[in-house]
Amino acid sequence: MPLAISAEGVTKTYGAERALDGFDLEVPVGTVHGLLGPNGAGKTTAVRILTTLLVSDGGRAEVAGLDVTRDAARVRARIGLLGQHVALDEMLGGRQNLEMFGRLHHLGARAARVRAGELLERFALTDVAAQAVTTYSGGMRRRLDLAASLILAPDVLFLDEPTTGLDPRGRTEVWDAVRELVAGGTSVLLTTQYLEEADVLADAISVVDHGRVIARGTPTELKSRLGGDRIDVVVRDPLDLGAAAAILTDVGAGNPEIHPDERRVGIAVADRVAALTGTVRALHDAGIEAEDIALRRPTLDEVFLTITGVRRDEKPDDRAGGPPRAGKPGTGDKAEVAG
Repeated sequence: MPLAISAEGVTKTYGAERALDGFDLEVPVGTVHGLLGPNGAGKTTAVRILTTLLVSDGGRAEVAGLDVTRDAARVRARIGLLGQHVALDEMLGGRQNLEMFGRLHHLGARAARVRAGELLERFALTDVAAQAVTTYSGGMRRRLDLAASLILAPDVLFLDEPTTGLDPRGRTEVWDAVRELVAGGTSVLLTTQYLEEADVLADAISVVDHGRVIARGTPTELKSRLGGDRIDVVVRDPLDLGAAAAILTDVGAGNPEIHPDERRVGIAVADRVAALTGTVRALHDAGIEAEDIALRRPTLDEVFLTITGVRRDEKPDDRAGGPPRAGKPGTGDKAEVAG
């Protein structure tokens, strides 16, 4: 299968800080690939190198079949980038913003106007096209920002935390827009702090830590690392947690996980139906009252914690002295390692 993005052994160092340490990535054409990792893992540095905003120290990377270093100008003509912060003029209307971006991309006045109209219709913004962006909801602004990143109809779109700060409705609006883009043939690399987002959108996921990809696979494959299905039991009396854990040990695989604050104990199971039946019967026979018994699949949150050893929302520790400060990318000055 042809690749939209390919990276092999990419490195980037800022003084004593090794932001990327042999970073590898393959994203097939026409797919969404999620890039996940703790804060400071190197995600944003990888995106900046792949989008030609930063030059790597070693390794190789290609986007849309072009080397990101030797063919940087041609790469930029084939990609779109939606960063973490909305880059719109809020005093202008939606149509005016898109036409302005079209002119900045060297489209003529008529071509910019036509392209703006196409994108407004595509992202269901035609009815508010004349309104100032300051009147838009968060989801509408993000959809307009996404439209602006597609002025040149890119082959590859980079989405860096595209729904940060949006409410659930706004996030759903952006997800729908991304699905439509992929259906039209666009390839997407997505970095996100919302594991639900990666679970919903991504065909495959790479987990990054300390500048390297430490796990990759489909969401289902990554979840299977935790043993497939799981049973969770919430007991009414916290004193029963130990006995409930012993029961789950008999019906499950591996060691049970006990969460005293939630009065909950859980374990991976191989045969979901037999394990559930056995758990209910054993709890009843032991006189343990359960407030809830749930059979479920592992979440990406649990996968993330298991693989990286940190919660997905945990702040960077003092690894390697912390990230460098922001500077001009690609000039030798230190640039922010936010990913």
